[in-house]
Amino acid sequence: MAIHMEFIPGGSALTVFLHGLMGRGKNLAQTAKSVKDVTSSLLVDQPNHGESEWTNSFNYGEMAQAVVSAVRQHEAFAAHGKFHLVGHSMGGKVAMLIALEYPEIVQSLTVVDISPVSQPDMSEFKHLLGALAELDLLSIKSRADADRALTEAIPNYGTRAFLLQNLQREVDGFKWQPNLQMLLRELSAIGAFDAPAGKQYEGPVLWVAGADSNYIQPRHLPRMQELFPDVVPVTVADAGHWVHSEQPEKFTALLREFITAEH
Repeated sequence: MAIHMEFIPGGSALTVFLHGLMGRGKNLAQTAKSVKDVTSSLLVDQPNHGESEWTNSFNYGEMAQAVVSAVRQHEAFAAHGKFHLVGHSMGGKVAMLIALEYPEIVQSLTVVDISPVSQPDMSEFKHLLGALAELDLLSIKSRADADRALTEAIPNYGTRAFLLQNLQREVDGFKWQPNLQMLLRELSAIGAFDAPAGKQYEGPVLWVAGADSNYIQPRHLPRMQELFPDVVPVTVADAGHWVHSEQPEKFTALLREFITAEH
């Protein structure tokens, strides 16, 4: 599977960043640049997102395998043999699976605002992706047109802007760069999480929650400790689900300290 990655040169460590649903590697570019004094970075477009290849269905195990295969083929991996792994939301689930299935290449794991449990209520994402799917791309002449057309369904400007980064101009009009219809159809699979039976990742884990988000709950801690016994939970004040973009300085400081300690 073809996986697109962007390399940001930096310090002596190597860190792989995995974005969330309807994101792309570039979403984490500012974070990667902010820690380039201690680590080089690979920004991954996960399958069905950004410039990476589409699939017919959604499967976390296959995503983890595809990401690992792509990273292993990159020359930066050859120089290190291990990497720090950072995953947000959907990317956090992929990152957890990579750590559990391929612990020998994961130097440390940072999971951002997601838990190793299934989330049956995906109604928010059904609404958001459904609104995108219903947008009449043939009538759109500019990104501003699309923004106006989505204002009623998605009143929050920041959310619209995040989603509209995926709208790509083509010679004959606009298209969605992610595999929107498949992702909308497979939301239950995206909300699920099934850890491989009997496996643990014993390396260091930083578990970052946004104080204003409900994706990480106290009741999730025992399961996190079962899978990742060396986990350190941290809550970032005044941050929701997108901790790294809502509190970039706090998140960067946490990540730099963690990577430096574990390098």
